[in-house]
Amino acid sequence: MLAVLATLALSEVEATFWDVVVVGAGCAGSIAARQLALGGAKVLLVDKASFPRWKVCGCCIGRPTQNVLARIGLGSLLTDCGAVPADTFHVALKGRSADIALPGYFLLSRERLDAELVRSAISSGSHFLPKTQATLLESHKDHRTVTLRSDDKQTTIRAKIVIAADGLGSRLLRSTEDFDSVARTDSRIGGGTVASRAPASYEPGVIYMACSKNGYVGSGRIEDGRLVLASACDPEYVKSSGGLAAASSAILAEAGFAPVPDIHEIHWRGTPALTRKATKLASHRAFVVGDAAGYVEPFTGEGMKWAICSSVALASIVLRALLGYEQRFELEWERKYREIVTSDQATCQLLAAGLRWPKLLSAALSIVSVAPIVAAPFVSRLNTHVPCQQEVTQP
Repeated sequence: MLAVLATLALSEVEATFWDVVVVGAGCAGSIAARQLALGGAKVLLVDKASFPRWKVCGCCIGRPTQNVLARIGLGSLLTDCGAVPADTFHVALKGRSADIALPGYFLLSRERLDAELVRSAISSGSHFLPKTQATLLESHKDHRTVTLRSDDKQTTIRAKIVIAADGLGSRLLRSTEDFDSVARTDSRIGGGTVASRAPASYEPGVIYMACSKNGYVGSGRIEDGRLVLASACDPEYVKSSGGLAAASSAILAEAGFAPVPDIHEIHWRGTPALTRKATKLASHRAFVVGDAAGYVEPFTGEGMKWAICSSVALASIVLRALLGYEQRFELEWERKYREIVTSDQATCQLLAAGLRWPKLLSAALSIVSVAPIVAAPFVSRLNTHVPCQQEVTQP
């Protein structure tokens, strides 16, 4: 996969008074940058990584996310990238299992998805700086200042609005604002890897979930045939097991899944505590979106759903704020974000709580295995339409 190159040098960005600087080029940041650029804003998208890059994720993309992508003109993105259609959710606990119909899903690696979303932001008019660290500085009446660092070079730029889309435990706004990302005390931590070799029992088109009282491991075949593995485990269990690979391998074995070759040798990456929320979502000329705004343990792509849907909504608010900034836009974003994600996150928290009770889950699997229709309300709830229509306004 070709690298996504910078559209300008660090030395060139200082001369521009940017409308918006978006920090973080994951799903939320790239979509926000794209929509803002389409609305006529001068946008700089910044990320500390180079692209394509891999991140911990189950790589599931459901119908609500697909609907939003189609609405903003990216309806063919998944098929163009070779995303794998998936229609079955296979859940197992201690050898007991059930298949749940999950129509209309796709599996696509985050390397490919995020790189293509960055390219889409660039083609829509955004500028892009990879391998660049951003630090938010003081607030002024008509702008925010941001320091950018790349290798041994540094510059300071001005922007009318800054968007923090820099992921779990966002650090961008902590230096100058009373922002924080507070994790629940019982939160699990995430882990993930991609296996080049995997048994044939992990079939394409199926999303697998191995469950135990200590956590769960999701898996599925992505576009190049590799098997993506994403776990959510109790921190103490990971520690006592000897790491993410050992903990995930034990959960797979307990659930009755075939062992993945080299699972202990391939590189695993972890995350901070998964279930968390930001203490605030906006301040003077600064907004938080995506995982940086809040997160709960996901199941089938809810994190990307919240990121993409909320970034479209935020872009609409920011485009209007560029016409004349007022504090009401900060309050509007707080309300809109809650409207988009609160109910969905509550559903995921309910499901996560159920997974912590193996006897309850075992009973549920027994019922679903003979009456799959019982699971339909939960599937329908996770596929609920998200209100995030954007009105494109020229700033």
